[in-house]
Amino acid sequence: MLKQKPNAKLSFLPTTDIRPLAETLIAFANSDGGMIVLGVDDNGHPTESIWEEDAEGALREAVSLCDPRIPTEWRVMEGGLIGIYVPRSHDLHACADGRILTRRGRHNYTLSGNEIRTLANSKNSAEFETNLVPGARPDDLNRDIIREYIDRREARGSAKIDDMADFLFQIGATNRDGEPTMIGILLFGKNPQMFFPQSGVVFVKFNGKEARDVGGGVGYGRRDEIAGPLARIVERSWNVIHEEMRVGATVNQLAREDLTEYPRFAVREALVNAIAHRDYHITGRRIEIRMYADRMEIISPGGLPGYMTLDNLVEDHYSRNPRLVNGLYQWGYIEELGLGIDQMIEEMAQAGHPPPTFKATPYSFTVALSNKKERPFTPKWERSMNERQIRALTHIRENGSITNREYRQICPTVSSETLRLDLVDLVNRGLLLKIGSKRGTNYILK
Repeated sequence: MLKQKPNAKLSFLPTTDIRPLAETLIAFANSDGGMIVLGVDDNGHPTESIWEEDAEGALREAVSLCDPRIPTEWRVMEGGLIGIYVPRSHDLHACADGRILTRRGRHNYTLSGNEIRTLANSKNSAEFETNLVPGARPDDLNRDIIREYIDRREARGSAKIDDMADFLFQIGATNRDGEPTMIGILLFGKNPQMFFPQSGVVFVKFNGKEARDVGGGVGYGRRDEIAGPLARIVERSWNVIHEEMRVGATVNQLAREDLTEYPRFAVREALVNAIAHRDYHITGRRIEIRMYADRMEIISPGGLPGYMTLDNLVEDHYSRNPRLVNGLYQWGYIEELGLGIDQMIEEMAQAGHPPPTFKATPYSFTVALSNKKERPFTPKWERSMNERQIRALTHIRENGSITNREYRQICPTVSSETLRLDLVDLVNRGLLLKIGSKRGTNYILK
């Protein structure tokens, strides 16, 4: 955990100061939950030893500053560090001074009036996941799929599960009597579409750049309707997309590397996000995958949840369906919670494509991936770079070199020291050559 950087679900606090602890409790509870580690700085380095009694007292005082109070779990971790787990809450929590906070990337963020109203209206939506499904019986669940899911969880390091019935109740898939809930049917149902026809996917491949051909008729060459429990929908949708994507190749350092029309990770992330975050209240419309000659669009029913907007998609994270999201995470279809959008953008950039475009309406959310190439494919040795370094290399390819001043102009919101270290890293890795000194320093491709 300490090797990670603070993010939407992880916070490092160097001391037991009450105010920042209370603010972080509130931010996590109003968002998707998270873990607070005490006695650690932002780089994951221990700062001071914190006694259990001090941590417990600080937590008790911090919780008293939260309105309403927030349930937490705390434990002593390896190395004597104190970890505080904060679950996502169905309530809307505020500080003693009335501020309402959520988590934005690695920071706590104070919501505006409109954002507070939007979050309050969406707080009860997650309870829909655990509603019983009228007419559904325990034998509507597929035991083989449940067993496969449990095996995946255990392979990821979760504790061994001995009592399947109790486990299904704990994750919200059934009630105590074994009757299936919405999330149970969607994840493990033998035929989920019998109860939720809207939970399927429609794939359409069009011959041109528009849905109609030149004569005004329907211009598609393939149409598939994809059904089943959600894990199978992810697999089957990906297989259909992959069958229709053009595949090329490049040779990098004598090794052949397949290049798909769209980066695999970006496609998978857009697909899984649509399935995980769609609004399952909306009936009569399924997720649509539209593949055109120049782009792919994945359209998910339902607007952006909670306080999410097009402006904070990269930094913020809020799940309309938190149990479903966790289920797909345990299946292995979501690699790290809350980090998908920025990785999707980075994958598109590394493959030479323009970034994905996003469109939000009150009733739908669309991700569009372009197959246009803006620059050459980035080989594997460049893929460990951050987005700033990729911009620097793009500038050098186009202009021959880059200076520190030019780099600051490209990344105006980043500190000069961080940018300097970016360039030093590229020099140390043998990718750039440093020419000149002081104000006359230039960097060129080695």
